[in-house]
Amino acid sequence: MKLPREYFCKVLKEILAIDSPTGFTKRVTAKLEEYVKELGYPYYFTNKGNLIVEMSGKSDKNIGISTHVDTLGLAVRGFSSDGTLTFIRVGGAILPTLDGEYCRIYTRDGKVYTGTILSNAPAIHVHDEAQKMERKAENMHIRLDEEVKSDEDVKKLGILAGDFICYDTKTVITDNGFIKSRFLDDKLSAAISIAMLKYLKNEAITPSHNVKFLFSTYEELGHGLAHLPEGISEILAVDMGCIGTDLTCTEYDVSICAADSTGPYDYDFTSRLIELAKTAEISYAVDIYPHYGSDVSAARNAGHDVIGGLIGPGLSASHGMERSHIKACESTFELLYAYLTSP
Repeated sequence: MKLPREYFCKVLKEILAIDSPTGFTKRVTAKLEEYVKELGYPYYFTNKGNLIVEMSGKSDKNIGISTHVDTLGLAVRGFSSDGTLTFIRVGGAILPTLDGEYCRIYTRDGKVYTGTILSNAPAIHVHDEAQKMERKAENMHIRLDEEVKSDEDVKKLGILAGDFICYDTKTVITDNGFIKSRFLDDKLSAAISIAMLKYLKNEAITPSHNVKFLFSTYEELGHGLAHLPEGISEILAVDMGCIGTDLTCTEYDVSICAADSTGPYDYDFTSRLIELAKTAEISYAVDIYPHYGSDVSAARNAGHDVIGGLIGPGLSASHGMERSHIKACESTFELLYAYLTSP
């Protein structure tokens, strides 16, 4: 059993290239639908846009594997007199990392404009505050690549408040296995799930239980799986593993999250994941993430009677310029496979 690396990297690059901030995900779920159709799995979409892929197992138990394809982003807040845009955050982007980044503005009539995210003191030769101005939304703007000199000029382009602003991922996969990109949270794990669907199909492997692969579209706002398909008793979120202060996870491990900001994950479920990792000799770490929430959290908070666990590839600089390694993806794939095929 091995991660189909070439296929995984192809899927990852393709979905990372599709802008999909929370609330603007139809293009990326349409791409996932292409993969699922090609593999021949039954699927459907929920009203809010989640993609549900179904696979029959050896028992009547129903389990869920959740990943999310919505990302961070920005949205137009208003128009300044000099022809620049003000904005709000969509999700928890680290704004200092966006200073100077190129972006795209999608209008509701289908036009796409380009621009740059800048602080309000962008020139060292002009602004005394250039190096020390705090990078927060009220101190930043979007400079459009259009001949606009006033707010009225901008409005004539058809740009409206609420239009999504998407910024470049800068995706690179190095020859020695490092994966560098924005939005690896959680498209890295979504690509792992698609690769798992392909592997199980190619090898004619039937999982131990009925499985629903849940690709959610509102995780970054905290309600991705507030609604669940009926019958699911257990959810494994495949998201990301954090790296940093007091944490043991690295970019080469699969993380097993014991607790996050919403409290502990199911103790027995987490223990089972640890034992599976030990038995299969998978490189893993167990950590607590105090600033983290997942689709399992959303399902529990919505009152669903499910138990939940969380795993994911170790990820450096989450919500910023993220990085992981193919080894972490392989370890996550192996633990996911062990879970799907265990009694």
